[in-house]
Amino acid sequence: MAAAPAASFSRLHARSWLWDLRNTARPISVLYSTSPIQHCEPEEPTTKSAESEHRTNGEKVKNNSSYYPKRGQTLELVCESLAFKGKGVCKVADSGFVVMCDGALPGERFIGRVTRKKDNYAEAKKLEILSPHWDNVEAPCGYASICGGCKTQNLLYETQVKLKEQQVYELIAHVGKFSEKDVVMKPIVPCDIQFHYRNKMEFSFSNKKWLPLESLQIDNGEGDEYALGLHAPGFFDKVLNIDVCLLQSDPANKVLASIQNCWRDPKFNLSPYNVYSHQGFLKHLMLKTGSNCDNGQPELMVNFITSSYKPELLKPLVEKICDLPYVVSIMNNINTSVSSTSVGEEEYTLFGKSTITESLRGLKFQISANSFFQTNTHQAEVLYKLIEDCAGLRGDGSEIVLDLFCGTGTIGLTLAKRVKHVYGFELVDQAISDARRNADLNGITNATFVKGDLNKIADNFGEYFPKPDLVITDPNRPGMHLKLIKFLLKLKAERIVYISCNPATCARDLDYLCHDVPEQNVKGCYHLKSVQPVDMFPHTPHIECVCLLELR
Repeated sequence: MAAAPAASFSRLHARSWLWDLRNTARPISVLYSTSPIQHCEPEEPTTKSAESEHRTNGEKVKNNSSYYPKRGQTLELVCESLAFKGKGVCKVADSGFVVMCDGALPGERFIGRVTRKKDNYAEAKKLEILSPHWDNVEAPCGYASICGGCKTQNLLYETQVKLKEQQVYELIAHVGKFSEKDVVMKPIVPCDIQFHYRNKMEFSFSNKKWLPLESLQIDNGEGDEYALGLHAPGFFDKVLNIDVCLLQSDPANKVLASIQNCWRDPKFNLSPYNVYSHQGFLKHLMLKTGSNCDNGQPELMVNFITSSYKPELLKPLVEKICDLPYVVSIMNNINTSVSSTSVGEEEYTLFGKSTITESLRGLKFQISANSFFQTNTHQAEVLYKLIEDCAGLRGDGSEIVLDLFCGTGTIGLTLAKRVKHVYGFELVDQAISDARRNADLNGITNATFVKGDLNKIADNFGEYFPKPDLVITDPNRPGMHLKLIKFLLKLKAERIVYISCNPATCARDLDYLCHDVPEQNVKGCYHLKSVQPVDMFPHTPHIECVCLLELR
């Protein structure tokens, strides 16, 4: 199990790249173009005065600040770094002009075609690799280059986490406006397990199999058009057929293979859903892996999401997989809407029990088909230990904890044994039901879970609980609503532990909590003590952060 490096931390000024970045040619706004709110102004690109030649459809391009490529133009590009969400930050060779390219990795030199123009940069598609990137390794997954799920699988893992750490620090500095002496930035905690770490995967059925261009050129046009797999990057209507995924467990891959082998059989009369005509039966396949808390053996839940309730159609598939090792639950969620969500309006148990179990920080949790649970159980142990350490609880049972965006209550419940009471708030009904059930399952009586929309809190929100000593907030990707931030600033709890799956919106919220932002009528009253990046999802651009704030 990975652990946080002991006594291993540094301040921002120890990383010279962060401050040198401000003097580089690339505009900082490009790095954070995906963030909903930014507090930094773009810097002007600097260019060399000499005239340079680039591969641009045979044209010679003058290397000056007025240079701007056209859509459809091909360019020789060099990738310098990765931006948040994994896009390569590239420059036109011998030029300062910035081009963002999905799938480009640092050090790689390639030919790209401009697909989109923005105000101060362009976007491109990679066409031909001229020289490989730094720290190149062979991706073990045959789908890695096309499915989009593992964008950096062909990049040395040590380099992956280093780049993620750099992205967090850049965001904290430029979006959060924290200077070199403001905050302790701890080294990223890597994940010991880089494959088969996901306990949940969702696959989509489609009536039209998507193939990359190179596969189309060798495809003989024969065979089935149907697909069960993952969406092609950037497309809601294109599904790449997947036979095995190296991110999910081996038992889950066996179930996937078994279903792939039979669901297309005409005698079963199973039709995949068509997102255009809204006809068809099979929508999604969700696989969840837990563990039996008594013997430690895996427990697998198979959830078919269909457009209607027709158990007779699913019966052949159920019979095919119910005898596979570790399958203890087969569910059917009914989603009659045209949306692509996997959460159904109705739910039926087709085989076994309706939940699987998992243990975390010494507690037992029941996981239903639609409940949220940390997707990487192994690294969640590491993450929750870091949260507990950050919380700085006295352990005498005297403190009140406010757990915002509590989900199924996993964080609050792991802290409950050391505090007086935990008050958890969450929007999703099913999550609140799961949180209450998990409290009962573990004999925890000092936790209260309440359904509520934290983006629409009323003026009397603080009347639902006594003043907390500690606030835990774990918002989804958009971060916290400004109204909630203003409530926390008025509440003035001694400590806030902010857990984030989006360091861009996290940096924005930290700015509000710690600094004065007159244009938003915000007066910050906290000091950011530390930021701890955690790699929860190797080979992907996703990053988790644990931030500790103390009242000034």
